[in-house]
Amino acid sequence: MKKTGLYLALAAALGLGMTACNRTDAPATGANATAEQAAPATQDNPFFVQSDLPLQYPHFDTIKDEHFAPAFDAGMAEQLKEIEAITGNPEAPTFENTIIALENSGQLLTRATTVFFNLVGTDTNDARKQLDADYSPKFAAHRDAIFLNPQLFARIQALYDKRDTLGLDAEGVRLVERYFTDFVRAGAKLSDADKAKLKDMNAQLATLGTQFDQNVLNEVNASAVTFDSADALAGSTDAQITNAADEAKKRGLEGKYVVTLLNTTGQPPLTYLSNRAARQKIFEASIARGSRGNEFDNTGVVSKVIKLRAERANLLGFPNHAAYSLADSTAKTPEAVNDMLGKLAPAAVANAKREAGDLQKMIDKEQAAKGEPTFQLEPWDWAYYSEKVRQARYDFDESQLKPFFEMKNVLENGVFFAANQLYGLTFKERTDLPKYRDDIWTYDVFDADGQQLAIFIFDPYARESKRGGAWMNSYVDQSALRGTKPVVANHLNIPKPPAGQPTLLTWDEVTTAFHEFGHALHGMFSNVSYPYFSGTNVPRDFVEFPSQVNEMWADWPSILANYAKHYQTGEAMPQALLDKVLAAAKFNQGFATTEYLGAAMLDQRWHQIGPDKVPEAAGVMQFEHDALVADGIYFPPVPPRYRTPYFSHIMGGYAAGYYAYIWSEVLDANTQQWIRDNGGLKRENGDRFRATLLSRGGSKDALQLFRDFAGHDPKIEPLLAKRGLDAAPPR
Repeated sequence: MKKTGLYLALAAALGLGMTACNRTDAPATGANATAEQAAPATQDNPFFVQSDLPLQYPHFDTIKDEHFAPAFDAGMAEQLKEIEAITGNPEAPTFENTIIALENSGQLLTRATTVFFNLVGTDTNDARKQLDADYSPKFAAHRDAIFLNPQLFARIQALYDKRDTLGLDAEGVRLVERYFTDFVRAGAKLSDADKAKLKDMNAQLATLGTQFDQNVLNEVNASAVTFDSADALAGSTDAQITNAADEAKKRGLEGKYVVTLLNTTGQPPLTYLSNRAARQKIFEASIARGSRGNEFDNTGVVSKVIKLRAERANLLGFPNHAAYSLADSTAKTPEAVNDMLGKLAPAAVANAKREAGDLQKMIDKEQAAKGEPTFQLEPWDWAYYSEKVRQARYDFDESQLKPFFEMKNVLENGVFFAANQLYGLTFKERTDLPKYRDDIWTYDVFDADGQQLAIFIFDPYARESKRGGAWMNSYVDQSALRGTKPVVANHLNIPKPPAGQPTLLTWDEVTTAFHEFGHALHGMFSNVSYPYFSGTNVPRDFVEFPSQVNEMWADWPSILANYAKHYQTGEAMPQALLDKVLAAAKFNQGFATTEYLGAAMLDQRWHQIGPDKVPEAAGVMQFEHDALVADGIYFPPVPPRYRTPYFSHIMGGYAAGYYAYIWSEVLDANTQQWIRDNGGLKRENGDRFRATLLSRGGSKDALQLFRDFAGHDPKIEPLLAKRGLDAAPPR
């Protein structure tokens, strides 16, 4: 996760999962710039002053792409001068003149990089891509100039050595400890020669990370699938066919139909397209991304990144990158992660095979009814026949649900209503604040006492300029030190319907909206002193935990009844259909768990090897295949949710950390059980979760926060029950 204070400036500058392309030979900037060199172009640049909008909300109306570079240059130069003032202070190091000074450094850089990297993810363009490419290595050099500064580290170590005698509260002591740990992990104890090697590695990794991300986005757009006739899209709604025709027109393919892809292995049309050849064409285009030998091929990038990460881990004293990464997580070791994933994989695959048997029976039955030969279940058949089995077993399908899930109603009368019932929050849409896109919404968020808690931005729609997936980000983090309140955003990738048509969600999209708002709550409820600990600044394998807990309210009967209403008539979803939705909650969990574990275990395989074991580009896909087989997770009808060349998570901030979703879900399942055992949807339960965990950010050990709430250590059994894996028969 990103950090704030010194860490936000540096983590955002590093890109931590948000980088993109090539090093350039530009004039001296950043770590090599002076304040005088960075001074031009300050007039009318909104980043050079704190925003005067409510809660320091960004001035999207005045921010232009040409503002970023001057703000980056001046921000880095300014922060280096602030660091110089700390190291040049003749007084002995104190908490205030060293740690707090670090927390308050880099505010100009923070303002600029926070907006920039958020916009790169949500609404990029050629200018932003080029800036990302140009500045990735410069930001890496800037980070190294601070973290590898021996005078600065000496002051931090002096405070660390006597941290228990400084008269600090627990949060202050933890802040000193975290800074010391971060500097050591960044290479502060290395020799000068090794520091030089590390700087070069970091610069290369920053450039490669940028290149990988841009290749993924470009390949998603380039791999869109074209059909000559609407007949290939049988099973689509009229609106979906219209969208495909409009996309073709945009690409100069008048009279044809284009289906765009998301950055996952599975694609939404595979659920409803009845034309098997069309499904196969879409699936094969999806899994070939990044390994087609074209200009966007990522196999070479992957090989270089994995090798550099392994070499860097060795330089820092770790056997591999996973060991380095996990040492600062709640899991602590690769062995702990392997043990947990290894326990889940057999049950998941057994369930997936059982589900595959049910799908094959459905295929055989349909083909026999048509008098046609049957065929073997393939990956492009799974979603389509899974929906048929769901319909047969529970007597409903997604098309029956969607009219009851109009997007804004789901948000306001579902997601927001649950937050009101559990935490007492209220929301008021406001239209006066500037937006970076016309189709986003902004809300004031008020606490139970009527005081403003935060501002929330909702950006729901997919677009070519937006990366895939769903995520939360922060524009302003809460901090008592700074006197700031949160400005946070949720981003989804919902296909935008034609003009005048309602946005109707699938059940998965509804659940995703609740999930991402769980992250938003984590950010909005933050109540810490120091920016470093604010909101979601917690270990990677803990950050998904609160968001997964919030998913439980999507199908909570009183919440579901409040928002599941027909978009045309306002009629409540019939109780019989509600009951079917709830009964189907564990349906297809073998598939869901297996595709996730395939990606999570693949991530570990890549990052648990030494540099001498990393394959060249030509061997990347074979390594992936062999890893899945060796881990017992290889099941051809269920490929990993992400294949290596488009696995953006692990080329970014989730390197060796994609397991975090299931690790966090162990905590989530325990928490859901505790809430159910203690009365369910009650203010008392919400207030306890907020007070003991959501408000604490990273100010306390993550697992201790869980224990403070639940009263015990986490157990795996609730997760197995939640995913329906406890009853999986042996194979």
